[in-house]
This record gives sequence, structure tokens and C-alpha cells, in this order.
Amino acid sequence: MSRMHSSRKGASGSKRPLMDKNPEWVQQSPEEIKDLAAKLAGEGKNMAMVGLILRDQYAIPNIRLATGKSLKEVLEEKGIKPELPDDLSNLMKRAVEINKHVTANPKDLHNKRGLHLVESKIRRLTKYYKREGLIPETWFYSMTSAALQVE
Repeated sequence: MSRMHSSRKGASGSKRPLMDKNPEWVQQSPEEIKDLAAKLAGEGKNMAMVGLILRDQYAIPNIRLATGKSLKEVLEEKGIKPELPDDLSNLMKRAVEINKHVTANPKDLHNKRGLHLVESKIRRLTKYYKREGLIPETWFYSMTSAALQVE
């Protein structure tokens, strides 16, 4: 797969081992796993951190294999829904950091262009999420609102 804003190909990464059923050594039941995921998400952790904590501290390699549902479906079932999707909030966090750098270093044209590219990704994602109904139609992106939402 290629990169969005360059002519290069993407770097390959490591792949998860192919598994079609939950390993026998997982000690928790599906309900315990769902409760644990809801507890971690309720503490303010995003979905990526919940997955990492479940994998590293509780030895649950794959939530989908253990429960039959994805982590997002489990959290929605428990009534926990973030106000913004994780990928959009991560892009906004990156845009805020780049903006801090660009205001401190106004001659850094490379990072100014990087800020424009990140903001275009944010606008593209918000268009998709509004169309799918994941964020309200009245929501819009601005750097000041992003700085407030990220912090």
C-alpha cells in the first residue's frame, strides 16, 4: 500500500500470527474480558491502549477471538463510546503538536507543509465520519477546538 502524501510505498510491518480460535491458555471467560475492557475504557484509556493492556498484562492475545466481537462492539455494548474516533483524535493531537512547533519556528517550511497535510487528512476523515454518522453534522475542525479537545 502506498503513502497518502508521497510517491513512496509504505514500509512493511510485522504481522500478527494467524489464529482461527482462541488459545486454550487464555484463563478469562468472554464476560470477564468484556468487563475488563469496559473498566479500562472507563478509566479514560483509548481503544489501542485497552488492547495493549489486555494483551500485555492479562494475556488476552485477541479480543475478537475471545469474545466473538471487536473491542469497539464490546465497548458500544457496554455503553462506552468516545466522543471522537481514535484516528481522528490522534491526527488532531499531531496537528496541535506541529502547530506549536511551527509557531515557535516560523521559518520551518517543511513542518508548515506537514501541518497542511495533516489538516487535509483531518478534513477528509471528518467528511467520512459525518457521512457515516459517527460524528454530528455540526462538528467542524479548527486548531483552537482541536487544542481544547486534545488536552
